[in-house]
Amino acid sequence: MSEPTKYLLDEGRLPKAWYNIQADLPQPLPATLHPGTLQPIGPDDLAPLFPMELIAQEVSTERDIEIPEPVREIYRLWRPAPLYRAHRLERALQTPAKIFYKYEGVSPAGSHKPNTAVPQAFYNAAAGVRRLTTETGAGQWGTSLSFAGGLFGLEVLVFQVRVSYDQKPYRRAVMETYGARCVASPSTETAYGRSVLAQRPDHPGSLGIAISEAVELAAQRADTKYALGSVLNHVLMHQTVIGLEAMEQMAMADTWPDVIVGCVGGGSNFAGIAFPFIGQALRGGTRARVVAVEPAACPTLTRGRYAYDFGDTGHMTPLTKMHTLGSTFTPPGFHAGGLRYHGMAPLVSHLKELGMLEAVAYTQGECFAAGVQFARAEGIVPAPEANHAVKGAIEEALRCKREGRAETILFNLSGHGHFDMAAYQQYFAGALTDEAYDEGELAASLSSLPRIPAEA
Repeated sequence: MSEPTKYLLDEGRLPKAWYNIQADLPQPLPATLHPGTLQPIGPDDLAPLFPMELIAQEVSTERDIEIPEPVREIYRLWRPAPLYRAHRLERALQTPAKIFYKYEGVSPAGSHKPNTAVPQAFYNAAAGVRRLTTETGAGQWGTSLSFAGGLFGLEVLVFQVRVSYDQKPYRRAVMETYGARCVASPSTETAYGRSVLAQRPDHPGSLGIAISEAVELAAQRADTKYALGSVLNHVLMHQTVIGLEAMEQMAMADTWPDVIVGCVGGGSNFAGIAFPFIGQALRGGTRARVVAVEPAACPTLTRGRYAYDFGDTGHMTPLTKMHTLGSTFTPPGFHAGGLRYHGMAPLVSHLKELGMLEAVAYTQGECFAAGVQFARAEGIVPAPEANHAVKGAIEEALRCKREGRAETILFNLSGHGHFDMAAYQQYFAGALTDEAYDEGELAASLSSLPRIPAEA
């Protein structure tokens, strides 16, 4: 009998707790600093933006954080998510490697993002919040928070990066279908947005600018909080349902990953698949190679500096130590809008510094080529962001072919590309260019990083 292609867990195996990797770190995460005093921030500094339950999760060092039953009830709409063995892709590549992928495109929003949108909406609603502001790039996060906010009766305002707002109108339509309002960023709705437009009326936008706009409005009203779809510790922790499920499913397949691959922009889907496995290794278990794949046009881990920086362009956020291209850096307008962020999650950055993961960067064109090859073999059209993980997995499989190694590769297919077909049309028409960032702009952005005393 041939080996199964699909591995499913029943609802009873849905994780009851998120995994918090901070419990297992050999060295604690560097402190988050107040931008004015340069001293470690406390809960009161974050209270204008987040409810206290999420602030507690942000700083927690407990290994297991219970998932509230109302959140698990909603998770059951699509979780546990399937794990697939990519037999057809293996044959197409003629590799001795086994390739598995965890598919997060089965969620209502079509990506992994509801894994954190739902708990964030739940905790905000429980705290009496009435409105959430947020930013989004390609739109997966904005779509997910719109979905979750509607379930808990919250008004949602989404600032979408202008280049993605123009490229992906159907994402905007889905947000509006769920009841949210979506505006292009930079916008005229905030003081910071107006200041950016005054300098450059045709600005393509960036996640850093959109964050500034969302934070500015959240800080102005007591009934409003801010929700972030990546980067922060609690966000990455919520995503660990992906890896926790995958561990059980790999055991069902009677194998274990030698290599784990994920795409990285801010770090959430990557952390979701990788952190539970890294945590097991930190506790003395089997260690896999972990590969983070990022866009060559926004190479945060491969070209960025590990330093304290602002999470937004308007310098309204606290300072975190992370791999960064500088908060003023604006990446080119490539289609993987969810990966167009100047910084990387502090936890992902910290683990890279500890030698627990590797990073590689690929161009837009070669990632789309990988996505097309995957779609023709496996039948799923990946999102542009997920194409980076596909490319990374294919490269690992080809390495195994060259070396004659029958390794097991696991990657996270973080979302489908059904709202990104204009990008695929451009690819097939030969009009999808590999835009390079400006080296001079990168150097200038890095030179303007905040100056922090060495002891910080």
